[in-house]
Amino acid sequence: MSRSAKRAARHPLLPRVRLYQTLRSAHLERAHQLEPASIVYQNKRYDFEDPLTVGLDIRQLGPLAGAWQLLRSPISTLEINEPLMLSSLSTSALALIALTLRRATGRPRTSVVTYAIANSDPFAGGREPKHGLGLKRQANRMLARRVWHRVDRAAFGTSAARETYETVLGTVSLRSSALLFPALPAPFERAAACATPTREPERVIFVGNFTDRKGVRQLLAAWPEVRKERPGADLVMVGKGRLTDEVMAAAQGDTGIHIDLDPQRLEIHDLLDTAAVLVLPSQPSPAWREQVGLPIVEGLSHGLTIVTTEQTGLAEWLDENGHLVVHDPGSSSELSSAIVRALTAGLSPDDVLASLPARDGRLAADDWLFSRTPTISDLARAFDG
Repeated sequence: MSRSAKRAARHPLLPRVRLYQTLRSAHLERAHQLEPASIVYQNKRYDFEDPLTVGLDIRQLGPLAGAWQLLRSPISTLEINEPLMLSSLSTSALALIALTLRRATGRPRTSVVTYAIANSDPFAGGREPKHGLGLKRQANRMLARRVWHRVDRAAFGTSAARETYETVLGTVSLRSSALLFPALPAPFERAAACATPTREPERVIFVGNFTDRKGVRQLLAAWPEVRKERPGADLVMVGKGRLTDEVMAAAQGDTGIHIDLDPQRLEIHDLLDTAAVLVLPSQPSPAWREQVGLPIVEGLSHGLTIVTTEQTGLAEWLDENGHLVVHDPGSSSELSSAIVRALTAGLSPDDVLASLPARDGRLAADDWLFSRTPTISDLARAFDG
């Protein structure tokens, strides 16, 4: 632990606390737009940018250290990772135990909230090693249900997430409230001093981790067919990851493919402003399904037509609003056809931006999660005395 981290650990947390298993730059950007809160996390994501932490109360703590801080701090509201995120389930459970101990000493009850976007059942078959499969799955399901039913407010980012939770863990208890806040962005606001971006009508952009589950191989396989139909099209690959060598090899064989490895956040926004289409061909896997897709959200905020697969929880909204959703994630031919259609007759930036809410859906969800408006759970506690 660094000296600054040790110094911060000696001070109580703020009344609002957010628990993160993994912290990324998008979380930090959002935190600057919200009411002050302590952020307790365990790991940094590959896109973490230290300058974004300035002015925020950030604590990198393990599960036990985090629970101890909660126990000794005047917490009014705690945001936990969603209960179907099994990698953070034990951390959430420890945090709730700490809150129970605080309550036992006569201190006020802490409100527990969560933002849920998981859209697949983590307890389905084939997701764990066969040895001890049944017992481990049963234990995790029981723990997830216990955590879920301690939640006072749950905000769903997609209708697919709400359906998943109701199917896997049941509806929230009568002591809780749950609302849907579609995970749609507000239009991106560029500083007034910045020049108006020059958009390239034949440019396709991919932003994300260069991995199998993000569909990088399917995109590289589809791109030659796109170039046959649209010789002037170019593809900008933004990110880094395990498949970086394959992406670079493809770029060497096609002058229409450009790579920008691990750029800063501001540069990503600049690159999005130059494109017409964003593609994120997310792939299914036994242990993961695209929940929303940050590149999709950011592409929409810049007015881009989206080409993706039905894996994302936003698939239904995208399809209904004129974007292209590939129904066979593994089909490079279907993907290439969708990209060509997006380049040929995609939505205009103005039409995309007009379909978005005035306030970012995740921020609106946070407003409600941390608001003081009484919920059913508040009323139930009032009757309980």
